[in-house]
Amino acid sequence: MGARREHPNSLSSMHTLAMMYHTQGQWNEAEELLMVVIEVRKRVLGEKHPNSLTTMTNLAVMYRNQGWWKEAEELERLHGEVHPDSLTSMANLASMYCHQGQWKEAEELEVHVMKTNKWLHGEGHPDSLNSMNSLVVTYFNLGQWKEAAGRSSE
Repeated sequence: MGARREHPNSLSSMHTLAMMYHTQGQWNEAEELLMVVIEVRKRVLGEKHPNSLTTMTNLAVMYRNQGWWKEAEELERLHGEVHPDSLTSMANLASMYCHQGQWKEAEELEVHVMKTNKWLHGEGHPDSLNSMNSLVVTYFNLGQWKEAAGRSSE
């Protein structure tokens, strides 16, 4: 792959084009471009770079939108444990579990996301509050009323 194709502006353009394909329902074209962008960004910038993580998250969202749960889950799990983008990916994965009725799996991730958000941002931060809300909804769906009530009063 040439140096021009590895230039940050070229990668951004390819990423934008892939997202346009995604919006238009051209899944194969979008996936193909996103895979190239991910490969180059991971090699040039590193796997943990925000641009690499964002591209992986976008591919996971595309997979989720198509009902490709296993592929989405694999990508979501590639992220680290504390990076804010990683927490977003974990929250997305928990949401995916909820949509599939996998409440216990969702609960496990949501507890981790909530605790990490509180540690990173503090209890009153919107990310912390959103993660607490997601956990309350999961507890409600599990019929764990005491846990739901306890979390909603925090």
